[in-house]
Amino acid sequence: MTLAGELERARPEFEAGDWSTALRRWMDIDPAELRPDDLGRLGVAAYLGGHDQTALDALHHAFAAELDNANVPAAVRCAFWMAMIATMAGDPVVGQGWTARANRLLADHDADVVERGYIEIVRMYAHIDAARWPQAFDCARAVAETGHRHHDPDLVAVGIASQGRLTLEGGRVPEGLALFDEAMTRVAAGEVSAVFAGQVYCTMIEGCQRVLDVGRAATWTAALTRWCDRQPGLVPFTGQCAVHRGQMCTLSGAFRDAIAEFDAALARYLDTSASAAGLAFAERGEVYRILGDLDNAELSFSQAGAHGYDPQPALARLWLARGRAQAAAGAAQRLLLESTEPVLRARILPGAVEILLATGAVAQSRPLAAELAEIGDRFGCVALQAKAAFASGTVELADDDPAGALPYLRKARQQWMELHCPYEAARCQAAIGRGLLALSDSDSARAELAAAGRIFDALGARPDAEAVADLLGPDAHPAGLSDREVEVLRLVATGRSNGQVAETLTLSEKTVSRHLSNIFAKLDVNTRTAATAYAYEHGLM
Repeated sequence: MTLAGELERARPEFEAGDWSTALRRWMDIDPAELRPDDLGRLGVAAYLGGHDQTALDALHHAFAAELDNANVPAAVRCAFWMAMIATMAGDPVVGQGWTARANRLLADHDADVVERGYIEIVRMYAHIDAARWPQAFDCARAVAETGHRHHDPDLVAVGIASQGRLTLEGGRVPEGLALFDEAMTRVAAGEVSAVFAGQVYCTMIEGCQRVLDVGRAATWTAALTRWCDRQPGLVPFTGQCAVHRGQMCTLSGAFRDAIAEFDAALARYLDTSASAAGLAFAERGEVYRILGDLDNAELSFSQAGAHGYDPQPALARLWLARGRAQAAAGAAQRLLLESTEPVLRARILPGAVEILLATGAVAQSRPLAAELAEIGDRFGCVALQAKAAFASGTVELADDDPAGALPYLRKARQQWMELHCPYEAARCQAAIGRGLLALSDSDSARAELAAAGRIFDALGARPDAEAVADLLGPDAHPAGLSDREVEVLRLVATGRSNGQVAETLTLSEKTVSRHLSNIFAKLDVNTRTAATAYAYEHGLM
């Protein structure tokens, strides 16, 4: 086929998203025979096909050709692409060099060209990397404004989505999510080119994951998957897509599928030396922890750390599962002191409450659960509200108020069920069973616990299944006594007064009196002497 024929085929293939076919055609042609715009397309196609060095070489040729033609805006566009590709490939120094060169060209060019908006994208990412949030937001706004002014849908979508992400990270979650929705309308309408559509998808999905907006994350993850599948040979964004699918599999209880997705992401990330591998390792570690494979969980968390990703507080929960309660509590305390931003607090607080309750720090856990509830209401994300209700319910259980715990736990279970998250719903159901046991409603308790156990068994969540089996098994306390009631009964049986029991267990005398009243009712006795006799007769001493 003639050169002209190859080019006539390659250009529409590129526009249709068939990157690999277009790339093969262009690479069969001597670069010296390609026009600068075709070299630019070749560079983008090579990047989308995962051939970064080929992309940089083609764009460099295009850059030189555009300068020879005195086409400064087109040369700046090539410099932008080289800066972005080098930075995303883990070579920020080269990226900064091309950005500086683009800035120098623009400084000598008075016209208000659209390329100024593209260089603002690079500046924005530099500010984000340095945690200069106000400057990053100003850049995002400038990107969108330049896009509107020049009718460039790529800049508009990236600018609006980036403003949404930065607004969300600042704690104004409903406002940030509204900006996400606005950006998504442009992507869904097909107005945005491939590279920028992928960036917008990932920006929004990662943001929704951060604030536990499960509904949006699920919808957009499915859309991103379809978008990737429609583009043969696409390499960028497919790793992120696998991570997002793995996260959604985790929420839906498909734990083995989740591990497969994280493994697929890691295969792609490790091939390209992407730092995002740390997140995939951490997410995989959390799934292994839920499944009870603590060795693989620990290995995954270690690999996450080696790739620059802090796997806390998930790692602290692993330490708790390994019996290292004080180490877990120490990590939780440190995270609480270090974390001040509401989005980060929202991710840390559920694990911190769980860990602190396991170490007996009920008084410290209560305000943390209340803070989580306040953040959940402010953000308006149902999954976060469910986590807050579960935290409040478990605090009440630990503080010996099962009646106060049950409304929270039932609310949390209902919310998780509406979100189709069976593992989290079963955790709530198991906690409801514990509350019913403490209230002497043994038959209802056993029904709830058995139902939760069946779900844990089906999902492969072995530690949770074993914990429920222990509550249902022959080792359960007689007469439906709770663990705390057995503790109180044992101390009463040794002759301690209510005040002494309260001091030993760090409870109020009123709480001890309530426990003793419940114990008498469960044992069908009226005196401390009769309760003591029961304790000895049934091997509780």
